Amino acid sequence: MDRPKESQGKNLRKTLKNRHIQLISLGGAIGTGLFYGSGESISLAGPAIIIAYLIGGLAIFMIVRAMSEMSVEDPKSGAFSYYATRYWSKRAGFVSGWNYWMNYVLVSMVELSVVGTFVNFWFPAIPAWVSAAFFLVVITAANLMGVSKFGEFEFWFAIIKIAAIVAMIIGGLAVVVMALPTANGLRASFANWFTVGGGFLPNGLMRHGANGQWTGLLMSLAVVMFSFGGTELIGITAGEASDPRRTIPKATNAIIWRILVFYILTLGVIMAVVPWNAIGKPNAQGMVVSPFVQIFDSVGVHAAAGILNFVCLTAVMSVYNSALYSNSRMLFSLARQGNAPKYLGRLSKGGVPYAGVLTSACIIALAVVVVFLWPQFAFNYLMSIATISAIINWSMIMVTEMLFRRAVARGEGPGDLAGKTGESALDTLHFKLPFARVTPWAVLAFLAMIVVLMCFSSSYRVAVIAGPIWLIVLLVAYQLTQRHRRD
Repeated sequence: MDRPKESQGKNLRKTLKNRHIQLISLGGAIGTGLFYGSGESISLAGPAIIIAYLIGGLAIFMIVRAMSEMSVEDPKSGAFSYYATRYWSKRAGFVSGWNYWMNYVLVSMVELSVVGTFVNFWFPAIPAWVSAAFFLVVITAANLMGVSKFGEFEFWFAIIKIAAIVAMIIGGLAVVVMALPTANGLRASFANWFTVGGGFLPNGLMRHGANGQWTGLLMSLAVVMFSFGGTELIGITAGEASDPRRTIPKATNAIIWRILVFYILTLGVIMAVVPWNAIGKPNAQGMVVSPFVQIFDSVGVHAAAGILNFVCLTAVMSVYNSALYSNSRMLFSLARQGNAPKYLGRLSKGGVPYAGVLTSACIIALAVVVVFLWPQFAFNYLMSIATISAIINWSMIMVTEMLFRRAVARGEGPGDLAGKTGESALDTLHFKLPFARVTPWAVLAFLAMIVVLMCFSSSYRVAVIAGPIWLIVLLVAYQLTQRHRRD
């Protein structure tokens, strides 16, 4: 079995506090996908989207639980890449780490390319590239200041997003409780889930629409799953958590109620106030607005567009902040494993992997330039890699967890598990994956189903084609790097 090299000399600082990790894990699951993208998922499944979020939420919870099981026993920067290297193979660690790094480069590319639209809401004369450059420099500088500064940025970014969601929920519930008529002329009520536009399951499990597109509950699962991207950031923070055995389980277990509140309750309230078949449709001015704007308008807050614009701006900054943090730690881990150039393992006096931060920032800046020059190419093809890389990442986490348990049972576990064998060793795990014998296989089967469903969607079909090509690129890159080292 290939083993990653143990880090020598300076190490990352374990200064992330419990409140940082709690809000980082929460903020990672709340982004522009919820504020704007939820309209697409609702149009596919109607009120039954609530079931889709329950199913998808359970799957993502088990994925994070699997990763957290390993992170609690052996907290390392780079998380799943490090574990894949140690318990699977060096090749698997290479694929896992570079796949995740590229995923966040591409996600950052898209977020920074659209940040100008939010700035232009207030300052239309500022060129979009100036806004992108400004926020790239500011967030990069914050990451170079130390992990505690990153934690503070994410803490307050998450607070802003949470405040917006809570305000919407409270306002919507008030309208429902008082059964007030809304701007659309329909009285707000949870009964609207079952009486408007064909009822709770208007498009069935899966249906071929008149426009040639597939809709239904199953088709919404792909959109739902990708809205949960970022929750695995909990594992990356383990290497810099001050008390990972306490904070990681606490943050992981809280994912369930956060999904219930911030996704299911939020969308449930929206569909009680705004007819589900009106969500995502053009308004009187011919503009397609966010469901959040629609519900704020319904309760009389007509400054909703400005409020949501500010929230989305902070969400974009939060995504880039998290992306740069996780990418720099992933490059640091890959370098220590021997799967990346050695210079990426360098740390500043403050324990910041500055080489990884600056390298990632430079690549992201180039990617943003590509977006501005060739937007059609970037969004159609590069983002398809980002889409499928999430499935690859989650699948590799589940396989690695099974191999981790086998290593523990053989007496090859980390830390105080070393030397213990069999069921007694597995029983001493501090944070066990529930139903560990079947859960990884169930999650892998579910992810395989998502890939099959993506084949039926014109938006996601290119991602299914890009996936195998992207894996081949990574495997060839690994072979070339190994040959170069031997030479």
